[in-house]
This record gives sequence, C-alpha cells and structure tokens, in this order.
Amino acid sequence: MGAGAPRGAGGPGDGGGLRASLSGLTTRGRSFVAAGIAAAACAYVLGQGALLRVGLLLALLPLICVYALHRTRYRVSGSRRLTPGRVPAGAEARVQLRMDNVSRLPTGLLMLQDRVPYVLGPRPRFVLDRVEPGGRREVSYRVRSDLRGRYPLGPLQLRLTDPFGLVELTRSFSTYDTLTVIPRTEALPPVRLTGESNGYGDGSRRSLALAGDDDVIPRGYRRGDDLRRVHWRSTARYGELMVRREEQPQRSRATVLLDTRRLAFDGAGPDSAFEWAVSAAASSLVHVLEQGFSARLLTDTGSAAPGEGGGGFSAGGQESAEAAGLMMDTLAVVGHSDGAGLSRAYDAVRGGGYGESGGDGLLIAFFGDLDDVQTELTARMRQRTSGAVAFVLDTAAWGGRPVPGHDVVPLEERLRRLRDAGWTALAATPGVAFGELWRQAGSARTGMGTSGGRE
Repeated sequence: MGAGAPRGAGGPGDGGGLRASLSGLTTRGRSFVAAGIAAAACAYVLGQGALLRVGLLLALLPLICVYALHRTRYRVSGSRRLTPGRVPAGAEARVQLRMDNVSRLPTGLLMLQDRVPYVLGPRPRFVLDRVEPGGRREVSYRVRSDLRGRYPLGPLQLRLTDPFGLVELTRSFSTYDTLTVIPRTEALPPVRLTGESNGYGDGSRRSLALAGDDDVIPRGYRRGDDLRRVHWRSTARYGELMVRREEQPQRSRATVLLDTRRLAFDGAGPDSAFEWAVSAAASSLVHVLEQGFSARLLTDTGSAAPGEGGGGFSAGGQESAEAAGLMMDTLAVVGHSDGAGLSRAYDAVRGGGYGESGGDGLLIAFFGDLDDVQTELTARMRQRTSGAVAFVLDTAAWGGRPVPGHDVVPLEERLRRLRDAGWTALAATPGVAFGELWRQAGSARTGMGTSGGRE
C-alpha cells in the first residue's frame, strides 16, 4: 500500500508562492537584509561606493536564496509506502518515505516530518543532507497501536533550507495513507459445534456445481477430463463426447453476532468487556472461514458484513479472503450502538440465509447485559439453526456498572434460559482466554448432542 505525493501546487512562477517564500526568511536572512539596507543607506550618505556594493551583496544574497529555493521547492517529490496496511492490535507496520530531487539543482538541508496520530507513537522526524540533482533518499519508521481503529498517516511535511541558512521553507504534501488496526485474534482449536465437523463434508448438503469443471448441464469433452465422467446418453444425442455433471459440497454457513449496545456494556479500553467481545468475534470469524464456512458478521443493528447480498454471507475462493478483510475492517472501527434491543438482529438471523427449512447454519453470539425481554428474544434465535453458541458477558464481573433503569437478568438466569432453548451458553469472565471457552463450548456441544431448538 503506497501513495506518491504530487509536486507542490502551482508552478515556479506563481507570484503568491514567491511571496510565501519571502516569509520563510530566517533570523539570519532577515539580519542580512537589514544589514544590507543599512550599509546601502550609509554608503549613500557618506558617498562610499565600496560600502554600497557590500550593502547590495548583503541585501541581495537572501533574496537570491529565496528565489533559488522557491524554484527547487516545486521540483521535489515525495512518496510513502505502508507495509502492511492492515495489522492486528499490538503489531508493527513499516512506513517507508522516499524523496526525489527532480530538479537540476542540488537541495540544501532537508527535514522530513510525517504526521501520525499520537496513539501510533511520536511524530517521526528525519534530517537529510544535500540531495544531488536527480538523486533520491529513503528513510523508514515503524508504527504500532494497542487500540484498534483506522489511523491516517500524513500528510508528509518537508522543510527546505539553503546552504547559508538564510531561508527555511515548509511544504505539505497532499496525500496520506490509512493504517487499519484490527482486533487481536486467537488461534482456536477445531471443535464440533454443529452436525458437521467443518464447513464441508458428508454431513453437508450437496448442490450442483454452477461453474468450472462441474457444470449443471453436460458439456463438451475437454482434454484432460476423466473418461469415466463421459455422459454416453448426451454423447449419443449431440454426436460428440459430453462430460456428465457432478455434485460438489455446499459450504455451510456461520453467523457471528456481536452485541454492540451501549447499555449492554460498561467501560472502555483494551481490557474492557466490549473489547474482549470484539476480539473474540474476530477470532471466531477467522476460525470458521479457515474451516470452510461461508461466514458473515452481524451486529445488533441488523447490518451484516461483507454485504447484504445473499444474506451477507461470504463466497468462496478469493472472494472469501476479501470478505474476511472487510469483516476485520468492520471490527476495527465498530463501536457502541445506541439501540435498546436485539430485534433487528433477530430478524436478520431468522430471515437471513438459513433456508426455508433451516438447520444448516451455525450461530455464534456474544452478548452483554440482557434484560428479560432481550433474554427471551435471544433464546428464540436458536430456532432454525443447526448449532448456536452464546458467550455471555456480565458487566459487573468486568468492573462495570449497569445502566440505570436497565433491569438486567442475573447471569446464571440468562445462561439457564439460553440453555433451555438449546443454546450452548457459557459465561465469559475476566482472565479466561477465549480459546479455553471455545474448547469448553465444543465439549458441551458434544455432550448434549445436536438436537433441539429447531422449528
């Protein structure tokens, strides 16, 4: 991921730019001008021609430097390269800056400064010596953040000085890059949460292939096709070798539901309950995608990532990798919602891609504090799914305070009601790794079987 900054706006003959360059005179440059004017005035009063020449030299030297630096200013280009553009919280990214002198004149001393948010560390500064005509210089620095989010890098600022230190100009390039810090993820053990061991396999429904080597209708023989796949009836009908259609497994679907309601979580920061839920949701998404599921991220607002098409579920192959990136980008910036309930999420789960008969989708949910109505609503989400796992967080256990007027159902009661509805429900408490809870969910699911809770 990189960006090249264009040369400065305006051309070398821009009068406004030249006046701005005059304002770049340093204290030394202004002293030279003042001394030159004073010497010229004294030469005029005293009639000293030699003193007049000295005064003109002192006064004109800073102006010549202003003009030369003004010309060079618009012939220096800069670029930035960010590698990688998406990193987990706590990981480092490398930023490489490149300056090119595309003028016929050498530059003076250059100072580079890149603007970065304070959460990424101190603002990087570099001093470059004289850059020859057509030459280039490259420097780099690293950034990291323990907080997820999207952070702009830039614009790059360049400070130019002449060899005598009489003029100092600062310019800002217009381009910037964006560093996306996604939540930390944890490698999860392969456990059985549905009727299938993973996203594919004998337990999965099978569907006719829609493209590629396995077409819905018989197709012409292609070099390299297995002769055992020749469809003789179609061959006799069309008068040429035809290859029969084949079946391929359909990707099972998984929905990761994240409760983001402000009244369901209290507190903020890397160690808060909400950040734990976001990180755990990211780990779940990565895991189910690796297991071959078609996945989507759903929030209490009813919005789904990667998109609304097809219920918001990801496709296979390269599109699955792109969808994973989109879901991670969504989790990088997700915040608290102002919603009071989970009704929109309930509608999305019930009508969002589990089929008419249901039973082919895995639901993984992360809930905060729930009142009586929301507890009943979440219990009904279990219907029409082949498996449902809930990780329930209690604000009080994480050091938070329930929202006044929000009658929260006690944690044990929430767990009991969800389990009675067919959920595999576990309490997420501080200090317990999500990988351990995930393993417990698999053990509990194996112990209870895969029955119950469907329409």
